[in-house]
Amino acid sequence: MSATQAPHSAIGQGGRIFIFGFLSAIAPLSIDIYLPALPTMRAALGANEAQTLYTLSTFFIGFGGGQLLFGPLTDRFGRKRPLLCALAVYIAASAGCALAPTISMLVLFRFIQALGGAIVPITVQAMVRDLYARNESARILSLNLLVTASAPIIAPLLGGQILLWLDWRFIFWVLVAFGGLALIAALVLPETLAAARRTQANPLTLVLGYAALLRNGRYLGYVACSTSYFCCLFAFIAGSPFVYIEYFGVPAQFYGFLFGVNMVGMIATTFVNSRIVMRRGADPLLRTACAIGAAASLVLLATGVSGFGGVPGIAVPLFVVLSLLTMVASNGISGALAVAPSAGAAAALAGALQFGAGGFISATTGWLADGTPRPMTAIICAGAVLSLTANLLLLRKARE
Repeated sequence: MSATQAPHSAIGQGGRIFIFGFLSAIAPLSIDIYLPALPTMRAALGANEAQTLYTLSTFFIGFGGGQLLFGPLTDRFGRKRPLLCALAVYIAASAGCALAPTISMLVLFRFIQALGGAIVPITVQAMVRDLYARNESARILSLNLLVTASAPIIAPLLGGQILLWLDWRFIFWVLVAFGGLALIAALVLPETLAAARRTQANPLTLVLGYAALLRNGRYLGYVACSTSYFCCLFAFIAGSPFVYIEYFGVPAQFYGFLFGVNMVGMIATTFVNSRIVMRRGADPLLRTACAIGAAASLVLLATGVSGFGGVPGIAVPLFVVLSLLTMVASNGISGALAVAPSAGAAAALAGALQFGAGGFISATTGWLADGTPRPMTAIICAGAVLSLTANLLLLRKARE
């Protein structure tokens, strides 16, 4: 059952879900498409591994900080206008990345690019909250992730193929084109927040609102669970190009296949979640996914430390851990939004914490890099175990 009546639109629910997924692909596409180029980019710009990963960690920080700063704008000015303005900034910054002469300038433009893209996912989540109730919103977010999950499959494959024929800079021109298509798609969407429901909050009120959310036990539990599990993905994104391409000697054009197989797993679990969440409930599925992911991460840590199994020893338990990410994310975020009074601020704070953690994790992966899979697998294991711990402690405590 819908929480509200959908606003009049030329597109139906299926079209909205597809556009939501296409827009939400802005983060995975911006992150994943250039991963095969990281070793090449490092050499071309005369940077070391840690400096190169700053282009990743800075994106995460900008994406998270931008959500925290700009997300409440969607509660005050509606969903659509901030979304269109943000996409215009994203397009301009992507062009700046393509033209950057140094690693420092690339880091700067990646930060601006992230700020431009930051409003997109929280706008999508807020629109879903505007239109659907708790379990239905979990189903819609699962279907949204089903569409979005195609981006991490296609992006590294595309990036690897571009490197066969063109310079790494062309990858960012592809992002310029994507931003233009996203802007056109956003124009088709209706405004889902009526003027009567918009807030007139001042900055102090917004800060106090964030503080209130952090005192909300159930909200904090859902966000901690989702954010901790996302750290597994961030560590994989930062570490896997160097682990697979440099440590195991996998050609850059084939790296995308090892990356993409995990996204196929995410699509499968997303589809399953969307089919059973209305019967089983989002909370039980969330706990089950966290438990299985934590168990698989312990296997991953053992193979990463011992070196047992080579590439399959890393890839197989990674597949299990990462496949469950979308189940944790959709059920966790829908839970956080359901217990929060303001969808825009709630989604903004959740996104800021998530991508802020991503910036820290990607930088930490670079700092701890020792040429082996050990740092990456250790961080992934820690993220999955912390996610389960947050679920067991914070959400259980909140229910008592």
